[in-house]
Amino acid sequence: MLVKIKKLNDRAKLPAYGSDYSAGADLYAATDVPVEITPGETVFIGTGIAAEIPKGYVGLVYARSGLACKKGLAPANKVGVIDADYRGEIKVALFNHSPSVQTVDAGERVAQLVVAPFLKCEFEETTELSETVRGEGGFGSTGKL
Repeated sequence: MLVKIKKLNDRAKLPAYGSDYSAGADLYAATDVPVEITPGETVFIGTGIAAEIPKGYVGLVYARSGLACKKGLAPANKVGVIDADYRGEIKVALFNHSPSVQTVDAGERVAQLVVAPFLKCEFEETTELSETVRGEGGFGSTGKL
């Protein structure tokens, strides 16, 4: 599948897969200088790119496990959603979960992009739902005897 990418500045890099079987393509910080993120702070990191996600697909922006585990930096919104009709810059809202100031260097890999199909649903109001064994059992209810 082809996803068109527009570079918005000279620092921008195309998303790139780390291996043949990677599901996510790395997104890179397109900053002029290193960016410091204090503990508990969220900073928007521009990637310098815009994408044309194909109709019927969505771009999902996930954390990079190395950045999250080594520096405590992960997307503030957990998973970013890039709709097929969005043409603006892809930005990553990085939150610092660590107890110390963390630095994102220019050109550093800050997140990963997964392009996936989705189903568009219609929603209908009703007064009754079908019965199931689980019923209204919520958080943590499926493992109980």
